[in-house]
Amino acid sequence: MLVSTVLLFLCVFFIILQLKSRRPKNFPPGPPALPVLGNLLTLTQGDLLKGLERLRKPYGDVYSLYFGTKPSVVINGLKAMKEAMVIKATDFAGRPQDVLLCDVFQRKGLIFVDYGLRWMENRRFALMTLRNFGLGKTSMEARIYDELQYTIEILEKSIGKTMSPQVLFHNTASNIICQVLFGTRYEHEDETIKVIVRCFAEIAKISSGPWAMLYNSVPMVRSLPLPFRKAFENVETYLGIVHHIMTEHKKTREPGEPRDFVDCYLDELDKRGDDSTFSEEQLLRSTFDLYLAGTDTTSSTLLTAFLYLMIYPHIQEQCQQEIDQIAEGKDRVSFEDRHKMPYMQAVIHELQRIANTVPLSVVHCTTKDTELMGYSIPKGTTVIPNLSSVLREEGQWKYPEEFNPENFLNDKGEFFKPEAFMPFSAGPRICLGEGLARMELFFIIVTLLRRFKFIWPEDAGEPDFTPVFGATLTPKPYYMKVQLRST
Repeated sequence: MLVSTVLLFLCVFFIILQLKSRRPKNFPPGPPALPVLGNLLTLTQGDLLKGLERLRKPYGDVYSLYFGTKPSVVINGLKAMKEAMVIKATDFAGRPQDVLLCDVFQRKGLIFVDYGLRWMENRRFALMTLRNFGLGKTSMEARIYDELQYTIEILEKSIGKTMSPQVLFHNTASNIICQVLFGTRYEHEDETIKVIVRCFAEIAKISSGPWAMLYNSVPMVRSLPLPFRKAFENVETYLGIVHHIMTEHKKTREPGEPRDFVDCYLDELDKRGDDSTFSEEQLLRSTFDLYLAGTDTTSSTLLTAFLYLMIYPHIQEQCQQEIDQIAEGKDRVSFEDRHKMPYMQAVIHELQRIANTVPLSVVHCTTKDTELMGYSIPKGTTVIPNLSSVLREEGQWKYPEEFNPENFLNDKGEFFKPEAFMPFSAGPRICLGEGLARMELFFIIVTLLRRFKFIWPEDAGEPDFTPVFGATLTPKPYYMKVQLRST
């Protein structure tokens, strides 16, 4: 009798779960979902990006998946992406709040905050502050060039040797954003920056892996001592470090004369008082998001850039010819010089397209009941923008599957940017670090190509272009040889 009762209960339980997983009326189609697990088994096997692309063929540009019993919508292709992220931007500008990263960051900061007044005011302030510190102006150029001198020094010591660029490029990007946020740079062996980098690396690994999927899909496991708890611990470690930095800033700052982002935010707090969406905790968590936006994507793109420039030496040489012509007689190029370098511009944009650093963007969420490509999408539905599908979409690019700067050059050899170029996503949630990243990529690549020649080592074998999928797409570790150029 007891066994029969238990079996009956389990049957009813799974029937209820299956009904919860049934797609609402006029909801996007998708593969059948298992009770409890949904489509988790499908998504955790093999290459996730290729798996999403395979599902596009039978189900179309807008289809649905289940994470546990929760439905999500995957958006593919330029037409659907534009409708969601640009035309109906506010409808799709939310963040799903019942997921690991939002719990880790307590729904504060700039990236993992739901659409609303706190997000809008703090994002507007962050963008304005970054602009005032010289996005597109001389002061930011100076910060980047100052850090580049350390990079150049390390490369000069490696002349004729085989070296790995992974740590070098990550530390370069990290120190640039640290100067913006905290007014300081860290030596590459400094213990503080080592801890910060470790915290970010572990959070990224957890958030893009199966433990995050389990946390997001099966709420009953969240209180268990499973590996996703490490993400919470790492955030607390980071916040402790930045709290100390903020405390030191309070002792040394001159109100109204900000040295960095922390000073600017403290000035804003003085003006607003306690009754606002600004707070010291919001400041701490905002620095986390800005560091995240300004480090991993840039360093991963740089790694992709120099891998391809070594494997395509004729493209590297053509870039250097254009740089030499425009920079002749100058100590350094300026950001405005990019307009005189159509080929260099095309190469950098093509490198960003191929790098596809954040292929699934950051997940969105609908802020109200809405429609997309004729389908009904209820309020609160998780939305996954598949940027890979746009960056390599047939019909949008001359050579969608190849690395070829011609994708950004017209018949006259002039630079142009196709509508499908959206490596930073689009709409109100477009990446906060876009402006800084564009400037960094231009200065770093141009400055290093002007001074050095980068060569694929003779004994390195065939290059492997298959990226490693984590929080960002990044090339597999590789080695390079560096030679001084004579211009």
